Order: sequence, then C-alpha cells, then structure tokens
Amino acid sequence: AGAKVGGGHFAMIAGPCSVESRDQILEVARAVKAAGAGMLRGGAFKPRTSPYDFQGLRADGIELLLEAKRETGLPIVTEIMNINHLPLFEEVDVIQVGARSMQNFEMLRELGKLEKPILIKRGLANTIKELLMAAEYVMSSGNTQVMLCERGIRTFETATRNTLDLSAVSVLHEKTHLPVIVDPSHATGVARYVKPMAAAAAACGADGLLIEVHNNPAAALCDGAQSLTPEEFAETAALVRAVRGAVSSVGAHDAPLTEAACDRSACRTCAAS
Repeated sequence: AGAKVGGGHFAMIAGPCSVESRDQILEVARAVKAAGAGMLRGGAFKPRTSPYDFQGLRADGIELLLEAKRETGLPIVTEIMNINHLPLFEEVDVIQVGARSMQNFEMLRELGKLEKPILIKRGLANTIKELLMAAEYVMSSGNTQVMLCERGIRTFETATRNTLDLSAVSVLHEKTHLPVIVDPSHATGVARYVKPMAAAAAACGADGLLIEVHNNPAAALCDGAQSLTPEEFAETAALVRAVRGAVSSVGAHDAPLTEAACDRSACRTCAAS
C-alpha cells in the first residue's frame, strides 16, 4: 500500500489494541494519521489470557479496519490467530504474528506462501535466536517480506508489564537484514512510560514503532492502561521525530547494513545468496 519499512524508512504504526466500534476506529485512524502515523494497527482477533475477557469483533473488526483504510489511506496491520482465518485477511496489508503465536510453526509456514508483509512479535520468553528462526520459517517458504518486533520479555521485574529489551534492536541489526520494530506499549504496560521508551527505541536505531492509541483509554475494552490518547500520541510522534533528527545529525546510524552484518549461520536466506 505504498508504505516502506527499513532502509532508512521509519514506520510509525499506531491504533487501538482492539477495534471496538466504527466511531472509535475512524476517530483514532484520523488522529494518528494527522500526527504522522504511516500505518494503522488494530486488533480484530484478540488473544486474551482470560476466556471471559473481550475477544475482539473478529471478522466485523477487520471490516471496520478496511473502512478506516479506505477513508484515511493508511495501510492496516492486524493479528492472525488461526490460519483458517486467512481468507478474512485478503485485504489486510500487514499480517501480525502475535507473541503467543511466534512458534506456531505450521502457521508460519503458511504465511510464508503469501506475497504479503508479515510482522513477527518476539514471544515473552523467547530468545533472539528463536525469533530469527521464526522468521526463517516464513522466509524458507518463499516470503521474504518479514519484520521483527521487540515487545518486551518476561523477567522478575513487576514495575512494568514486561521488560523492554532494547539491546535486541542492536543485536538483531547485527544478525539480520530484517527491519526491527519496537512496541513500547506492551513492553511497559503503562501509558506514561510509552513516550520515553519510544524515544529510546528511536535513539537506538529501531526501524519503527508500534504504539497503542485509544480515543478514551479509561473505557477501553482491552489494554487501556497502556494506551495513549491521540494528543499524547501526537506529542510522542513529535519527540520521536526530534530524536531521530538528532541521532541522524551525528551519524549514529549512517553505516549501511551489509551482508557481513548478517549472522549467516543462522540465516539460510542469506547463506543461500
């Protein structure tokens, strides 16, 4: 849909954790676009810890995302939980593999047969190598349009929902050519920490951000505590642009990624080239 990620192109992906209604998704989509987002995220199928929590609008949620796409022109990013749902994702621009599905190997193989970008989130207890191998499952089936996402890992710390592993950005850039996105919303679980962690991710060379935005976080059906208001997102986006400009001015990330930067022993796609 015209959006570029990596190679100097920074992806600002924003939207609600869950698509809840037509008014909600359209209002948020307009707001994040005005603030500079290049893609719209929104959950239609929701993997929830409790079976009694809101599970998403499912197919209706995807239809609402597509309506928001038609109105704003923003490409849409949404999560798939079951490969049997794939026909519903025909017009989805980027299919997200959630943290809980990172090692659903059969689904990864099927996604590898598509000609569509795949965003793979690192599992909450998975190593960087395991994340790279998840990407390999997709790429070895023919689809090389893969993005990786660091969304925090589980540690003994309880002050935040997860622990954001920003070192993963540098390590992944050293081991692979794939773009690396950071999700500071799920990593922290606390809205007031999202802005500083987004800035930190931009400073350390992330290729994009995945940020949750809700027009009324207090009434959100999912993850309201970590969701920014549209106004807070606009402030965050402005800070990220300033940080990237400052980093660029000192040439911190100017060195082009070469084949030598890939860990060829862990990347069959590179090893075969």
